[in-house]
Amino acid sequence: MDRKDFLKKGLLGTGMFVASASLGNTMKNEIDEIEPLEPIGYNHLPNTDSKIKDNSVLHKADSRGKADHGWLVSNHTFSFANYHNPERMHFGVLRVLNDDKVEAGRGFGTHPHDNMEIISIPLEGDLEHKDSMGNSAIIRSGDIQVMSAGTGIMHSEFNKNNDSLVKFLQIWVYPNKRNVTPRYDQITLDKTKSQNRFQQILSPNADDEGVWIHQDAWFHLGNFENNIETRYQIKKKGNGVYVFILKGSAEIEGQKLEERDGFGVWDISGLNIKSTSENTEILLMEVPMTM
Repeated sequence: MDRKDFLKKGLLGTGMFVASASLGNTMKNEIDEIEPLEPIGYNHLPNTDSKIKDNSVLHKADSRGKADHGWLVSNHTFSFANYHNPERMHFGVLRVLNDDKVEAGRGFGTHPHDNMEIISIPLEGDLEHKDSMGNSAIIRSGDIQVMSAGTGIMHSEFNKNNDSLVKFLQIWVYPNKRNVTPRYDQITLDKTKSQNRFQQILSPNADDEGVWIHQDAWFHLGNFENNIETRYQIKKKGNGVYVFILKGSAEIEGQKLEERDGFGVWDISGLNIKSTSENTEILLMEVPMTM
């Protein structure tokens, strides 16, 4: 396949397209890497490189794949682009969890996706978004952005600022409906609702709190003081939960977790969670383990 045909296919959800460009110059992109992945099947269980029990898997922060492009530093929990680990392809329908830092004035040039639910969670700085649906927006810490790529979209993402980093999580979830009409949404959270409890930020239902996607998935964020105990109840039988520690530390079902550790659990009805340091921030991603 030549480059032109490859760009037409655009990886469209099962791989990566990284284009580096300066602000205001999205038409002249330098392609840093194009590395497709084979389409991923919907296995019931994750592979076993970090399995610690019959129903859980641990991914320590320093075990993630790392890509350093100068303008972009990205840590990949699951296989992505040049980081290909057959033991870390996905957790149920959770396909991508990238922890990205983008240099001032740089970003991802215009690139395509299809048939993927794409969620961005800004952690620091200002991320500018433009897409082929006519949306132009800036998302910041406290915002949640979602795109249903559906039949196909083009979009770009840039660090809006010329003097500071932007940090954000890029998350991809396989949809339960293919070839839907593409859509975009973003909201600003009321952070008081996540103090010492979990705040719902995403669900399958447009009328629920947070954004929604085409999948039976629920995401929650919580910010906890030290030694706060809580329990998360599974929303749909058969779903698993992937926990990502943004800051601080916690003990979940007896497993000790530190900053940027990931912990996936399945075949459960709920999770017992205890923060073990001040200002512990936790992202819970409940997702189907099968399609």
